[in-house]
Amino acid sequence: MQKSNLVSPPKFLHRLLLDNGITLIVRENPTADLVSGRFFLKKAGTLWEKKEKSGIFHLLATVLMKGTQTRSSLDIAEEIESIGASLGGDTASDYFIMSLKTVSADFEAILNLLGEILRSPNFPEEEIALEKQLICQSIRSQQEQPFNVAFNQLREKMYGQHPYGLSILGTEETVCKVSREDLKKCHFRHFRPDNLIISVSGNITVDTVVKLINKTFANWENPSDILTLNSLPLLTVSPDEIIIHQATQQAIIMLGYLTVGVKHIDYPVLKLLATYLGNGLSSRLFVELREKQGLAYDVSAFFPTRLNPSYFVTYIGTAPENMEIAVEGLKRETERLCDIELTAEEVQTAKNKLLGQYTLGKQTNAEVAHLYGWYETLELGIEFDQKFPDIINQITPERMQQVAKDYLLSPYLSVVGPK
Repeated sequence: MQKSNLVSPPKFLHRLLLDNGITLIVRENPTADLVSGRFFLKKAGTLWEKKEKSGIFHLLATVLMKGTQTRSSLDIAEEIESIGASLGGDTASDYFIMSLKTVSADFEAILNLLGEILRSPNFPEEEIALEKQLICQSIRSQQEQPFNVAFNQLREKMYGQHPYGLSILGTEETVCKVSREDLKKCHFRHFRPDNLIISVSGNITVDTVVKLINKTFANWENPSDILTLNSLPLLTVSPDEIIIHQATQQAIIMLGYLTVGVKHIDYPVLKLLATYLGNGLSSRLFVELREKQGLAYDVSAFFPTRLNPSYFVTYIGTAPENMEIAVEGLKRETERLCDIELTAEEVQTAKNKLLGQYTLGKQTNAEVAHLYGWYETLELGIEFDQKFPDIINQITPERMQQVAKDYLLSPYLSVVGPK
């Protein structure tokens, strides 16, 4: 077992590398008798899916807790309920995650259960069939929601054959084709110690966590192969317009810009631009397009964090008769970032909002466990939590304008609305 040295680490925060390759992060927090854990599989998620099997990790997340070699789905549910804990799985574009929350005294019990679920699920056929039906219902439901239709077609157009162009849910066709054997192979390939990052926060000592994690996982061996990702298609910006006519009372308009991944130097600047442009009731888009012009039922901007190039999106929900002027309004407000340098006051207000929300997002053990595990999974390291505020505070108005010019001048347009 190796301990890593952090840059000016808080005394309560520890990162260790266990003998079988598991990365363990422990944040000791004795303020409440609770423990939360996040178990990240870093080489998993949509990025690792083939197009013909898209949605396999989401399906895996839904059936993983439906039975093990010794427990049925009912046994698992009853054990979780009996100790008042929570346990669940989910997938994302760049990783797969299991989450737990319990009182300190029951951490060992819930960890033992999670260890069995991670290591020896049995994927009952009847549970797989049921979850496939539920997923297909969700896919059909999304196809009736204008926002999801607009976003899905925008994402597909921007990413083409890149895995980020796929929906986390997959399609009805691909989900139906995933077999029990496919799930077993996916589990065997990705669920392994050297692919696992465990992040724990709560009223528990690092020595206790190490002891219990070793007890549960120390005899878990890695397969002989190395997890490698197939080469990804090169992404290029080729702006296009996609319009879908759907019977709806409002039109959804989205502008999408292909940008950069989380490790790029421009990533934090784009986060700040998204905050200024579309975060909250005081954002530029809300004030200009909703408050002053009355164009928007809803208006915002978002820039999700991704390992590979992410997307910067502005969107507006508007009355069908206002579609044309709403499109121009979205374009104008984004292009303004390129043409006019923001004032020092505007930039500082955006910084205060972004960093204030960042601080508020670290109040609970669950939030902290997720943040540290997420940073480690994204290859930033848990030190990034200390670096991020300084990085944001160093951004200048000139830098924001230059980054806007570099990425926010060639939008893809996606529209869903009535004829």
